[in-house]
Amino acid sequence: MILQQELKEIVKINDLVKIKSNMKNIKNNGFDLDGYVLKEIEQILNTQTIERTKYYINRLIKGLSEVRTNKVNDINLARWKEYDDIITDSLWILDKRDSSGGHNANYWGNFIPQIPNQLIRRYTKEKEWVLDAFLGSGTTLMECNRLNRNGIGIELQPEVIELAKNNIINDASIYNNDNKARIEIINANSVNLDYKNKLNEIGIEKVQLIILHPPYWDIIRFSEDSQDLSNAKTLEDFLSQMNKLIANVTKVLDKNRYLALVISDKYENGEWIPLGFRTMQEVLKYGYILKSTIIKNFEETKAKLNQKELWRYRALVGGFYVFKHEYIFLFEKG
Repeated sequence: MILQQELKEIVKINDLVKIKSNMKNIKNNGFDLDGYVLKEIEQILNTQTIERTKYYINRLIKGLSEVRTNKVNDINLARWKEYDDIITDSLWILDKRDSSGGHNANYWGNFIPQIPNQLIRRYTKEKEWVLDAFLGSGTTLMECNRLNRNGIGIELQPEVIELAKNNIINDASIYNNDNKARIEIINANSVNLDYKNKLNEIGIEKVQLIILHPPYWDIIRFSEDSQDLSNAKTLEDFLSQMNKLIANVTKVLDKNRYLALVISDKYENGEWIPLGFRTMQEVLKYGYILKSTIIKNFEETKAKLNQKELWRYRALVGGFYVFKHEYIFLFEKG
C-alpha cells in the first residue's frame, strides 16, 4: 500500500528527470520488491518521454492494486508479464522432461509433465475439475494436485492404476502443501464409460478441462486387452473408438471450455500415416472449435533411447524423416 501511494504521488510530477530520480529511490531504498515490480521499474527508467513514463507507472499501480482474470484461468492479466513461464507460442521446445517428485519416465508412452502443467494453468481455475481419459502413470493427476485442481483419471489396466497411485502418493509426500484437491481414479474402458453416471457418483456434473493422450495407435502395445486402443486392428478401428470416446467425454465438458488432444503420427511400411490430423478430425465432428495446433519437440523417447544412429540409418535408407515432434491440438467446446 505504501508503494502504491508513493507511485501515485510520483505520477503527478511533470518533470521526467525528477520522476526517474524518485523511481530510482524506490528501487534502491528499502522497498520489498518482487521480480515483477523490479522489471516494471526498469522499463520505466528506460523510457524516453514523460507520457510513456506515466503510462508505465499507472500500469504498475494497477498491477499492484487490481486482480483481473478471465473465465477460464487464474492468470492475473493486470500483471501478465509475471507469467513468463506460461508458453503462448505454438512451437514448444522443451529441453528435458520434469523429473521432480513422483514424475518419472519408467512407464512407456507417458507424456512429459510440462504438457499438463501448461494446459491446467492456462485453462482452469483452482478447484475446477480436470478429466484425463488415459491416466497412465498419473502425470496429469500429480500436476492437478500440485496446482490445486481436482482431477479424474481413467485407466483400463489395474496394475497401471497401482503404479499411478504410488507415483501420486510419492509426489504428494514431497510436495506437501495446503492444497485439498480431490483425486479420483476409475478403473474402466475410457471409450465406453458412462461419464455422466460416474461424475454423478463423485458428486459433480461437469468438468472444465479434458486432456486426451491416447496410445498412438499400435506404435506401443500397452497390454493384451482387446479393449486397449493400442490393439485396434486397423486405423479405421482406432479412429472409430476415438470417435466414441470423444462423443462420451463431450457430454460432461462445460460449454466454452477446453479439450486438449496430445498425439503424434505413425510411420509404417514406407508410409507416413497422419494419425494426429485424422484423430483431430474426429474431435471436430462434435462441434468443437480448433483453437491451436501446437508442435512439441522430443529428442529421445524410451523406444528410441540410445538408438539415434540406427534411426538415422533407417531414415537414410527408407527416404523418410525421424519423428522429432508430436501435436497438441487445442479445442474449445461450442
